[in-house]
Amino acid sequence: MNVYQTENIGSRIKGNPYVGRGIVVGKTSDGKKAAVAYFIMGRSDNSRNRIFVENGDEVIIHPYDASKVEDPSLIIYSPIRKIDNKLIATNGDQTDTIYDFVNDGKSFEDALETREFEPDGPNWTPRISAMLTFGEKLTYKMSILKSADEQGSECSRFTFSYTALSGVGHFIHTYVTDGNPIPTFMGEPERVNIPNDIDEFTNDIWDNLDTNNKIALYVRYVDLETGENTNRMINKFS
Repeated sequence: MNVYQTENIGSRIKGNPYVGRGIVVGKTSDGKKAAVAYFIMGRSDNSRNRIFVENGDEVIIHPYDASKVEDPSLIIYSPIRKIDNKLIATNGDQTDTIYDFVNDGKSFEDALETREFEPDGPNWTPRISAMLTFGEKLTYKMSILKSADEQGSECSRFTFSYTALSGVGHFIHTYVTDGNPIPTFMGEPERVNIPNDIDEFTNDIWDNLDTNNKIALYVRYVDLETGENTNRMINKFS
């Protein structure tokens, strides 16, 4: 068994009807760019009624049809925000919590100690988060906050820290697959390949997400020398 084996992101998700929401962070094969990707899926009409919108360095989720919004509390948020030399990506409004804590000189872990999984029992959807730090070396942290039991009585918190390796990324998602209740992601973030070509990476994700349940995808490559961003955004409904 090769514990350092990486796979294309498409092979990680192909044929899986519901991996939920997912974050990928890493560095391209040539070592020149940081990569971050965030996607959402949805089973209910409320979850599917969403699009991504860019606002400068920030990405915001908006309802596609505002008249059909049932409960905005867990579906409308900013998944991508930038502060100083850090880029934050999450699957909920903990993006703002991390941003505020970092702005106050506190840490990624400090911020997430104040949050827990989503109150949507019996699924108890995990909160997944990532933060890249740009410096002499590219580093990043990933986190998952998940229920400790079927009743949602306590929160278990896991944080993973990485120094970026060329061509290697890590992929964390909310669910193992579809189910009732939906089984929560288990284990460490999965190792994936990060190609040099942003379109290759974007298409590998979008083309292999379940056709019925995929909703939106955002990918950003950041040039580590110049800081220049290259972005791709796909909305199923637009």
